Amino acid sequence: MLTEGFADLDAAREHVSATLGEFRRSLLLVPIRYGGVLTGDQGGLRWIYAFTGTDTLTAFARGRGEGGEWEFRQVYGARLLDETLAEVGVPCGIAVDVGSEEAFLLPPVKGIVPDEVAVDEEPEGETA
Repeated sequence: MLTEGFADLDAAREHVSATLGEFRRSLLLVPIRYGGVLTGDQGGLRWIYAFTGTDTLTAFARGRGEGGEWEFRQVYGARLLDETLAEVGVPCGIAVDVGSEEAFLLPPVKGIVPDEVAVDEEPEGETA
């Protein structure tokens, strides 16, 4: 978990902010399968799979029993967050390096994705 091992909430927030900034600047590999970007559905959310290198992508493909050679696109994390998620049309996050020890999730919540695609956004006209 990104906040594990932090003594206070402020330190955890700084760590998450730094990790998110690094993700936004990173060039990622997004597998193309079955005519589009590879996604998975879990817990009522869709997840776009993204990988930081060919080793993790290949290991994921082999783990699915689909060989190790998949077509992929290189995309900056910022583009995935700011543009691609808005195009999906359903609540969607990004699953990074799935199947590896370095795996992490970027859920579709405010502060990570644009507010208009965040699932924690209140419907128009409703207040807490």
